[in-house]
Amino acid sequence: MKRALLRRPVIGWAFYDWANSAFATTVMAGFFPVFFKQFWSAGAEASVSTFRLGVLSGLGSLVIALAAPLLGAMADRGGARVRLLVFFTLIGAAATAGLYFIGEGDWVGAALVYSLAGIGFWGGVIFNDALLVDVADPPQYDLVSAFGYSLGYAGGGLLLLLNVAMVTKPSAFGLADASQAVRVSFLMVAGWWVLFTVPCLLWVREEKPARPLAPGAAARAGWRELRATIAEVRRYRPLVWFLLAYWLYIDGVNTIIKMAVDFGLSLGFPQQSLIAALLIVQFVGFPAALAFGWLGKRIGARNGIFVAIAVYAAATVAAYGMNEIRHFYVLAATIGLVQGGIQSLSRSYYASLVPEGKQGEFFGFYNMMGKFAAVLGPTMVGVTALLTGDTRIGMLSILVLFVGGALLLTRAGRAN
Repeated sequence: MKRALLRRPVIGWAFYDWANSAFATTVMAGFFPVFFKQFWSAGAEASVSTFRLGVLSGLGSLVIALAAPLLGAMADRGGARVRLLVFFTLIGAAATAGLYFIGEGDWVGAALVYSLAGIGFWGGVIFNDALLVDVADPPQYDLVSAFGYSLGYAGGGLLLLLNVAMVTKPSAFGLADASQAVRVSFLMVAGWWVLFTVPCLLWVREEKPARPLAPGAAARAGWRELRATIAEVRRYRPLVWFLLAYWLYIDGVNTIIKMAVDFGLSLGFPQQSLIAALLIVQFVGFPAALAFGWLGKRIGARNGIFVAIAVYAAATVAAYGMNEIRHFYVLAATIGLVQGGIQSLSRSYYASLVPEGKQGEFFGFYNMMGKFAAVLGPTMVGVTALLTGDTRIGMLSILVLFVGGALLLTRAGRAN
């Protein structure tokens, strides 16, 4: 086990999780929702700022979701997964650094730059996922993948801890106020992201196709491959039912990640307390991701997913009646127990449905559904909050995604 994890290609690959998790924690889940509401949307009603945040969170994800299958096929044909990972990383890091320069009240500028950063983030994730097959043998996929998830929780949590200290006591770091500390944190995330991508660039060597294609030819070949894969997927009903289920319930998971801090702000909870809750998720999630893998082996991956969905659904209902910050802390710890687990077990259950010899093609669709799963939920929360004028109802609407996902997952089980 140790030998599998301590090889340079594995370490370099896993360090990309360490690198980009800084964006997922400090920016996406932590400071951006707070800063967007209080600085870039200053003066707007809570329901309006929630609507803005929900819609813009979906835009970047929609762009990359539409492009993901074609980009993946192109990368395979052209032998360019590492190069495209670096390309999207530089886009994401540059846009994240650009948030430092957006002025107060400029929510449109913040929305556009953040969407570009999100494209860079999700684009990098696509190619990092695809590189797993280049750094590990099939029997080690689960172990190496879990190692990456755990390293991501640790790295993202450590930088977030430092950034929270900066915001809490800015003078101790030579900063004028909390606002400047948040903006400097965006710069730090950009630097962290680029710096810890270097091991992946240096140590990961992808297996090149026998005849790598030029970009134009790779695009045409990728499009043909995508069309063939679509036709192939439709032949496997259990797999299709699972993909539909995954699209719904993982959308609920991603929406909670993106909108939880905004929801807490709408309830009047202090900013520092909400960021502390994110730290709870990170440091509970670090060991829980590995523990949930053990649970999946004991009761089966599909049953483990049902457990996680049930926990998420209960947390969503509990959030509707939440009135005190201590309740938010309890929910954060609860989410931390299942967040990494539902991701890893979904991947392993899907692998059991994929026909032998077609893992690469079919996992392209899995990644596409994962990216589409970042579109519906935030938009639904934002629109519901705007129409009802109540952010509690907006967040409660996520329950539809978990219930629908569970029902479709049941169909997948019966079909299988």
